[in-house]
Amino acid sequence: MARGADNGIRLTDPKFEGSDSYAIAKILHKVIKDLPFNLILTGAQAGDDGYGAVGPILAHLLGIPHVTMVKRIAINGDALRVNRELEGGLEEVVEVKTPAAASIQTGINEPRYVSIMGIRKAMQKETKILTLADTGLSENEVGEAGSWIKLQKMFVPPAEKQAEFLQGSPEEIAAKIAEMLKARGLV
Repeated sequence: MARGADNGIRLTDPKFEGSDSYAIAKILHKVIKDLPFNLILTGAQAGDDGYGAVGPILAHLLGIPHVTMVKRIAINGDALRVNRELEGGLEEVVEVKTPAAASIQTGINEPRYVSIMGIRKAMQKETKILTLADTGLSENEVGEAGSWIKLQKMFVPPAEKQAEFLQGSPEEIAAKIAEMLKARGLV
């Protein structure tokens, strides 16, 4: 709010706990669908489960175009010129009409420092706090009950073996790799 937002909405309810990407997108959709907007920004990836589906699902529910892995956005009239990151360090430039949604990569910008005046103004702005009852959704549509994905367990897998570094000339290394593949029945 101190950086310039006109107003804010905070969605909070214990019944939201355990919601997967689909359930979260449904909650956001119910709140956003009747608001005026040109651009919806979401994170590229969730910090807890690593999924990156809220933005695309939300865009689908709203019936608007969506761009993922966004590194740069430029406004061009009623369209957005977007640079998106692809595998292998490649980048793609696409143009989408607004309203649209974009899943933003970390580091897209350098956040501005908040001024004391901005903090004072923010203290006077209202942040609406909405719960499940305010969304019009039922308990069966959110949380674990409304989720398509049920997370059973999350853990760091144990290291089974140390990496083996092969040394020698390229010919010797190639011969060792061939032997290893034959020994494991892969060739």
